[in-house]
Amino acid sequence: MTMTPEAVPETQDATRNSGVPSVADAADESAPQLAPREATRAERLRETAFAWGRIVGRYARVVAAAIRPVGWVVIALAIVLWVVTFTLGWEEAFVAAAIATVIVALCVIFLFGRTAYDVELDLTRTRVVVGERAVGALTLANRTSRSLLPSEVVLPVGSGRGVFQVPRLQPGSEHEELFAIPTTARGVLAVGPVSVLRGDPLGLFERTNDRRQAVDLFVHPKTTSLEGLSLGQLRDLEGLPDQHLARDDVSFHALRDYQPGDDLRHVHWKSTARTGTLMVREYEQTRRSHFVVALSTHPGEYRDPQEFETAISVGGSIGLRALRDSRTLDVRTSAGRIRAETGRRFLDSLSALEPSKPREGGIVALAGVLATHSPDAAVAVLICGSTLDAGELRLACSRIPYGVRVLAVIADGRVDSPALRRVGDADVVTLGDLEQLPSAIRKVLA
Repeated sequence: MTMTPEAVPETQDATRNSGVPSVADAADESAPQLAPREATRAERLRETAFAWGRIVGRYARVVAAAIRPVGWVVIALAIVLWVVTFTLGWEEAFVAAAIATVIVALCVIFLFGRTAYDVELDLTRTRVVVGERAVGALTLANRTSRSLLPSEVVLPVGSGRGVFQVPRLQPGSEHEELFAIPTTARGVLAVGPVSVLRGDPLGLFERTNDRRQAVDLFVHPKTTSLEGLSLGQLRDLEGLPDQHLARDDVSFHALRDYQPGDDLRHVHWKSTARTGTLMVREYEQTRRSHFVVALSTHPGEYRDPQEFETAISVGGSIGLRALRDSRTLDVRTSAGRIRAETGRRFLDSLSALEPSKPREGGIVALAGVLATHSPDAAVAVLICGSTLDAGELRLACSRIPYGVRVLAVIADGRVDSPALRRVGDADVVTLGDLEQLPSAIRKVLA
């Protein structure tokens, strides 16, 4: 009987569905199961070589990172001596090469080992004023069950570092080192991380192991007290009314006809009953005690770095006075706005302040920013350096919105006593140093 091609798959499907094992299934069941192949000797040697290579590579990277300049000189000298030995056959070169190699090998041994100190870094104060000393303590404890050999501990402070000698510590013992950090310039110093120094007696290699995170030390600028000298004293808690009218405020202006959207609480019922028309109160818009300090950080507007520091100290002193008077303080620099919610936050921001890029503009551009973002300010203080000419200063003062009291402070190290003059509606004060600020403010208020 001849079967058509279409009948073949039907017959196979019938066999599979009937539960009878097929020839292919029988062949699979009868096939022998192969055991896992064992690795050959060459493969085992290759895996062992790779493992040792990773270990040697890890230690080689540690040694390469720990080589000091003197170590590179000794290693190069050893290589040169070995080359001379094999090329020229000099016995003296062989002896010298062997000695140099042994010295390098012995010095490398000092890099490895455990440094199981528990390190605690404690700064008495993390915020100081320029010229003050920051005092701290460094405590190292041995919490292991064995003695620790003498070592050196490195404490980085900014771009410098201090090195402390730690004696041999018995199990459970501690060693404390007291230190003082002199501050000569404003800034933010990173104290730490504390590192345990491992090295050889000859100084060929040096390796550090970090044991503690760094702590920020804020060196605040110098400020002076302005007790009783408040530039915002003309603005009481109710504010000062201006020429703009508002639907809801505290300074009454006049009565007008009711307009859709007016608050019914401001309806004047007596006038409404008398005129027969719904009348509402209209108010003069008032400004709250909003204090703005604009500090130019453009490097081209200052004759030297000392003028820049004087300007920062002046801005800090005036800003702290405004915060003590419960004013809303807004501080802006050429690089942008800085945080000034509290006195500490304000001084921390000034500690990290650096000269801005020239393309970011000076006091003229900064005055334009104030006019855009703080049009309702009560007092605006512009602070800049002595290289600013009279035309630029006049332009900066003219950009401040009308009705805002403007005070411009110029830091000029050549001035022996504060000078006061008027530029348009603004009071302009020229100072030689920070100590002249209180007397200058008294002249402005007078």
